[in-house]
Amino acid sequence: MTPRYCVVLLFLAQAACLRTERPPLARAAEYLWSQQAADGGWHSHTYGLLRSGQALTPFVLEALLEIPPGVRPLPLANVDRALAFIRSKTQPDGALGLADPSIPDYPNYSTALAVSALCRARRPGWELQVQPMVAYLRAQQFTEQNGWHPADPVYGAWGMGGGRRTPPDTGHVDLSMTRYVLQALHDAGTPGSDRMFAQALVFVERCQNFDPTKSAETDGGFFFSTTEFDTNKAGHDGNHFRSYGTTTADGILAMLAAGRPPDDPRISAAERWLTAHHRNMEVPGFTGAAYQRWPRGLSFYYSSTAAQAFRSLRVRVGSNLAGSGLAESLKRTQRPDGSWANPENLVKEDDPLIATGFAVRALVALQ
Repeated sequence: MTPRYCVVLLFLAQAACLRTERPPLARAAEYLWSQQAADGGWHSHTYGLLRSGQALTPFVLEALLEIPPGVRPLPLANVDRALAFIRSKTQPDGALGLADPSIPDYPNYSTALAVSALCRARRPGWELQVQPMVAYLRAQQFTEQNGWHPADPVYGAWGMGGGRRTPPDTGHVDLSMTRYVLQALHDAGTPGSDRMFAQALVFVERCQNFDPTKSAETDGGFFFSTTEFDTNKAGHDGNHFRSYGTTTADGILAMLAAGRPPDDPRISAAERWLTAHHRNMEVPGFTGAAYQRWPRGLSFYYSSTAAQAFRSLRVRVGSNLAGSGLAESLKRTQRPDGSWANPENLVKEDDPLIATGFAVRALVALQ
């Protein structure tokens, strides 16, 4: 073996070592940017419903915009292409996700994520682009404007979107969708005094196992929906729907976005539940053989929401910031190309664009 050949081998070995030692966030950013299509969007190669890119593009873009520039400088030309894609798919009334009206792509979710991404990117013209989107989201809320009243289980919430829902047709309604819309409206600068937030809290509080007069009988955690009983993934214990990790973190983030202070009794109760039950990437709250796949099946969504909730509340477990073990778990499970994917296919986390988007949000929140 010649000395020159040895030098080449040493150089290649050092380069490989540098590649493997690069921070997980930097590797994830490069993976996600490499998946951007020529039209500026991100399109699922796993699920046909998400192939349009209307939901995935703002989801991935918003995650990338959160990565500190010191980790990976932001390619503004790519950002502008993504924003142009979102603009091209946005309907005149501000809705995103309805470019093909026969196959809606989670309109309220898509629109909310787009609002948050636009507010974070702050590229020229973003204020004008956001205005109709905010108006669309406001018009979708289950309140008196659409014939709903405080006694209705869905009052104050948001569903899938795509058209105004009037009684008795609720469609799908859940806490996750409501949380994303509330955060988007907060990001857009909606005043905290806006009645819409108080109305939203009616629904959010109904999803919490909390009764200040019966503290021994309620745990402070959250469940998913007041109407879609089969989507409350941890099941029912005979008295109420069981609390579980993803929904409890969602509940905390929803209440914060709606203006509740971190020391609000309801938030404190949810914080206690989440801190007591947290176990890194595995979602807490599931018991019994019928639910054994869910702790792993929701692990990336949970990593993201739990990390954000812990960061917002500065929660500590012992001497460590709660959720600190998440970073090590994510580093361990990152794939060689910088992506993540869930081996369980319960909620589309087997799509690497989805799992990686959630993982990026978690790692940013844990920094």
